[in-house]
Amino acid sequence: MKRRIVIKIGSNVLTRTDGKLDVTRMSALVDQVAWLRKQDIEVILVSSGAVACGRRELTVDHSLDSVEQRQLFSAVGQVKLFREFNIHVGQVLTMKENFEPGEQYRNQRACMTVMLENDVLPIVNENDTVSVTELMFTDNDELSGLIAQMMQADTLILLSNIDGIYDGHPDNPASRIIPRVEPGTDLSQYIKEEKSAFGRGGMHSKYTTASKVSQAGIRVIIANGERENILIDIMNQPASTPHTEFTPCN
Repeated sequence: MKRRIVIKIGSNVLTRTDGKLDVTRMSALVDQVAWLRKQDIEVILVSSGAVACGRRELTVDHSLDSVEQRQLFSAVGQVKLFREFNIHVGQVLTMKENFEPGEQYRNQRACMTVMLENDVLPIVNENDTVSVTELMFTDNDELSGLIAQMMQADTLILLSNIDGIYDGHPDNPASRIIPRVEPGTDLSQYIKEEKSAFGRGGMHSKYTTASKVSQAGIRVIIANGERENILIDIMNQPASTPHTEFTPCN
């Protein structure tokens, strides 16, 4: 039976400091996803880059509020994001209500299952063109966790712009990465509630998602998507690759 991995790529991984899409890094990550697929691993991507991608494609000559910008840029960016790479992709735009038990849940799961069975890479994101209320996901960390559980993934990988969870501030040279988190371990003392520069999430969100998903029996890895070959190294040489791994409950 094939292994199945959900990979969430954060906005700070796919964008430069000026907020524009980092095409070079995006290309490198897609190459790594292609490598994973050649290892007979099924991959589902949850990507936060659609808005940045759409912003790169359009020049708007009039003022838009934050909701209008997200609606416009995400609609354009979803189409553009992986079009340039030689992998068959299927776009899955979802809303929080799709994860309630019932027909919508079953239809969404069946849609992604048939994609995987036919060698199509599902690219999942919130449907920003219509999700503009309190019914939105907290962020794509939450969404990726729900997808991992819905699709019964073996592993959820959350790619951020730091190496994992530290036992102090990441900028402090004395701080060390916490390499493994056993079930029931409380790391809240090390987590600050702050959001990323270009996304809605942050390390607190990743910790919350990782704790919930590992309790559901799925391994979770938090790693640095800016590191060269991070996905390949996690698979081939995990002991020497900086990351934080949440051990799943049995």
